[in-house]
Amino acid sequence: SSLRFGGAFVLWGIFLQASDPPALAHLDASVNVNSRYLVEAVHLNGFNAAKLSDPLRDRISAMIGQPYNAEAIDEVAKDLRKEIHAKAVSGHIAKGSNQESIRLVYDVTRRTAGLDISVPKFLYHSKQGWSGQVLASAAVTKNQTLTFGIVSDGDELAERFAGLNARYENLHLGTDKVRFQFLFESYHQQWNQTTTDAIAQPTFTTRAQQLESPAIYRTRRNFQPVFTFALAKPLSLSLGMSFMRLDEDLPAIEAENSNALLVGLRYHKQIGTTEDYIQTFDSDYQFKSAVRALASNYVFTKHRWQGGYNWTKGHQSISDVVTVGFISGRAPLDERFVVGTSSLLRGWNRFDIDPLGGNRLLHNSLEYRYRMAGIFYDSGSLWSLGKVPHLLHSVGIGIHQSIFSVAVAFPLRTDGRIEPTLLVGMNY
Repeated sequence: SSLRFGGAFVLWGIFLQASDPPALAHLDASVNVNSRYLVEAVHLNGFNAAKLSDPLRDRISAMIGQPYNAEAIDEVAKDLRKEIHAKAVSGHIAKGSNQESIRLVYDVTRRTAGLDISVPKFLYHSKQGWSGQVLASAAVTKNQTLTFGIVSDGDELAERFAGLNARYENLHLGTDKVRFQFLFESYHQQWNQTTTDAIAQPTFTTRAQQLESPAIYRTRRNFQPVFTFALAKPLSLSLGMSFMRLDEDLPAIEAENSNALLVGLRYHKQIGTTEDYIQTFDSDYQFKSAVRALASNYVFTKHRWQGGYNWTKGHQSISDVVTVGFISGRAPLDERFVVGTSSLLRGWNRFDIDPLGGNRLLHNSLEYRYRMAGIFYDSGSLWSLGKVPHLLHSVGIGIHQSIFSVAVAFPLRTDGRIEPTLLVGMNY
């Protein structure tokens, strides 16, 4: 779970309003509205825009400065209703600051139950099985929400984890520039046989490798408060703590703690305000440090950076995402880097690469899409201290519709074997 921000948009300061603007009365039905009136701003009534996904906010932002288009307004209204699970979303126009401009207004009617059910992840991986998450969110006040989730995920980590999580969010902690989140997680682990075998028969040859060796655990519980500060429109800073308890695989062994300081720096920038040409830049740096001063049995420092660029023109788009990771010290298995997932080195089986994960990561993913069809190329390396890194590659094709996708990925092996992997589902 992570907080998501779209502060780069020029509409952000006027996007949230409590009441509707006055109705537009001077439009003449005989006038070609598409060519005469330009969209000055977009307003969303009845829902907090900070909770929208980045792709949908990008689409809304791209409408500013463009001619009025009734079909585009209806399409965005449909996607808004689908994403936020509203009872109804209607779009209409209102007066702009001059006679040549208008404002678009979306009125959101929430469901009377006040409970939003969403499925942010539902994925089938032909080599790793199913992964899924179901969330139920309820608004406490206008800016505060409670979310409860059920998850079973065999995709992200070296372990398959299943259990419950809960999250409290306050999007306006005294000011709209400060947000607060408190996360609770409680998971049980299921380990692949190759992982348990690697733990039972370690291949560590140096003292440093032995000191950094991970251990199997049965359960994992985490309490995590985080404050997020909006430093500037495209930049935000997160500060928090993670208090994690790991119950070891053998009940007789005392539980260990992994308590750490969290720092995050997020940058999101969009260039271009038309649907025909948009560029977006993303950078997400995460720092985690577990120390004895926090009563942590595990002592480690973890750095993870991901940078992305997306170029869209008409029906074409190109994206490039780079991920870099480094861990020093002894970190629990859930902190170690993993590839061979639904997003990193797609097509590979992560247990064939390293069943324990690694503490060094370098990965790049390049993808081209035309309408719903796309092709991608992944390359990367995962290794640990004292081991030699090996660069691996994979390619694939897929079909995407909104957040749903079907893809077939092929690991490029040196022996020429062809073993395709099927990826089906939706994953934000």
